[in-house]
Amino acid sequence: MPVTQDEAYYFDWARHLAWGYFDHPPGVALLGLGVRLEPGSVFMARLGGLLAGLATLVLLDRLYRRCGLTDVRDRALALLLAGATLAGVASGVITTPDSVLALTWALALHEAERAFAVDPRRWITAGIAIGLGLLGKYTMFLIGPVLLLAILGVNRRQLLTRWPYLGAGVALLVFAPNLIWNAHNDWLTLGFQFGHGFATEVGGAVAPEAGDIVHSGPETPGERAASLLGYLGVQLALWGLIALPILLAPWFGRREAKHCPTSAESMSDSRLTTPGRTLLLAASLFPLSFFALVALISDVEANWPAMYLLGAAPLAALWLRRARRWAWMAALANLALVTLYAIHAATAALPLPDSQNRILRETHGFAELAEIAAGLDAPVHADRYQLTAMLRFHRSDLTATSQWPGLTRPSEYLRGRIAPRIDPPTVTVPFWLLTRAGAPPEIQGFHVTAERHLFDCPGRPLSEGTEPPCRRPLHRWSFYRYEP
Repeated sequence: MPVTQDEAYYFDWARHLAWGYFDHPPGVALLGLGVRLEPGSVFMARLGGLLAGLATLVLLDRLYRRCGLTDVRDRALALLLAGATLAGVASGVITTPDSVLALTWALALHEAERAFAVDPRRWITAGIAIGLGLLGKYTMFLIGPVLLLAILGVNRRQLLTRWPYLGAGVALLVFAPNLIWNAHNDWLTLGFQFGHGFATEVGGAVAPEAGDIVHSGPETPGERAASLLGYLGVQLALWGLIALPILLAPWFGRREAKHCPTSAESMSDSRLTTPGRTLLLAASLFPLSFFALVALISDVEANWPAMYLLGAAPLAALWLRRARRWAWMAALANLALVTLYAIHAATAALPLPDSQNRILRETHGFAELAEIAAGLDAPVHADRYQLTAMLRFHRSDLTATSQWPGLTRPSEYLRGRIAPRIDPPTVTVPFWLLTRAGAPPEIQGFHVTAERHLFDCPGRPLSEGTEPPCRRPLHRWSFYRYEP
């Protein structure tokens, strides 16, 4: 599948590693290091994400077995459920910060279980995993309350020992370089993520011209109820077709008992240990509950609580032990649907409505667009970070391309670390600006002398003109030539 817009942005970061970035900690950039070896290669860019996914499955297998899933059928189903939800399949295909989060979340849970069952000194390695997770995605901080709840439920005497606190200190030590970077950069990344997660704009971090914190999430009781219901519906939808056997499991159980009364005794010898059950329940319920509360004040994106699926998968496997066949069929159907969707993203073969074409819109036509940009007679810039990233990924020779400041949401490109920083008053030569806007953005000190309009229709090459050759183009792009 072609590279998506945010992936291109992350892969651009990989060429300029630092302890922090504008809107994410540095972990996701590490997954794109392969792009250094072969610029423009989608496979090499995604190699880190693929390896992280495989390592996550290996860790989950060990975790589930030590939590009590000794029956290989239960464990296989749990791994399938963890990987074949829509979120799991997507993370295996698209490189995002969730790839780092899933790996370190699984490692932290594994080490916590070992700290309960074998050696409390394993809280140290759990702390290392937490610190690394925080360097990948800040939502890793939710593992702290998860582990505290597990300690309270399993063995609260461990709170009287030094090991959990040493683990927390190690986590902070591993995470410290990012905190130090933020402290020296006006808390840029943490401020941006706080604003993004809680529907606020924080002066100095997100909108430098805004001096106050402005809330933009749901406010009335009706809006909050709708936001919560939407959040819960999306989380159920992430299971895809697996949601059907989960909801119908009691009916399957009665049907199985009726036709084969002795099957329940031979169904499985898996029995979750007390530490395992407590840990998995906490890892499932706390992220879901936390973001349910956030949904009352902010719009929650579907992937934010997705790490709960890693703890929920073995619990669901035990719930589905009398409906294994149906669960496997549903999981394989999920894989088939996502595969078909990936083929559609590369070929535009399916007649899907526009609302279902997000991945197609995020991938289609950008390689051709970059070729056109490379052939223009002046430097090319873009108004959005996504367009900037795509141009730079598909044509690595567009080294001067950057995001023009002050037109859309700020990004890493405005800091001059991964692309040249543009200071508009010092620009004295003509340039082309790529935008999705229907009219040329007003840029003080410059006027438009030429324009080109491009239309990206499904299944067709880019076309140029004043009217699109299809009724619903995926993209309407314009190049405007500005002169001082």
